[in-house]
Amino acid sequence: PPLSCTGQFPTPTSVTLAPIGVVQSLYKERFGTPRQPTVSTNALNNAPTHATLRFFAQSESHPSAPPWDHVARSLSGLDGFEFVWALTYLHLNAQNPAPATVRPPRGPKGLRVGIYATRAPHRQNPLGLSALRVTGVDFERLEVAVHGIDLLDGTPVLDVKP
Repeated sequence: PPLSCTGQFPTPTSVTLAPIGVVQSLYKERFGTPRQPTVSTNALNNAPTHATLRFFAQSESHPSAPPWDHVARSLSGLDGFEFVWALTYLHLNAQNPAPATVRPPRGPKGLRVGIYATRAPHRQNPLGLSALRVTGVDFERLEVAVHGIDLLDGTPVLDVKP
């Protein structure tokens, strides 16, 4: 018989997420930060856009994070993938209320489109989704080296998926 689990649980009206790590990049302000750099080869001063995703382990500054060995095991196998998706919280883009329409940087000049038809960072839920090339995984330091970053230094990382 078919199973129906959705009727047993109410749909949440709010969601709480905690960062699992942080972006360490050369970009300190949004102007000059590349857009979708995986489709181009260079960005800042014609230099490759390398960065690090640093994962949090339990410490005084991160008491609710999992223990170091748990985080290290969570990274195992990630070095076998060429790309990862990084889901981030665009913490500097919180606008209340978020705009309903924006002018995309590419396309017909002056044309406004709905926010959900763009990659604009100013949204009701300011989440970022970046495709990043994995260039290394450091299990001791709990870091993933990536290429193609389009995120500011200090951006909270919510999840990483191959």
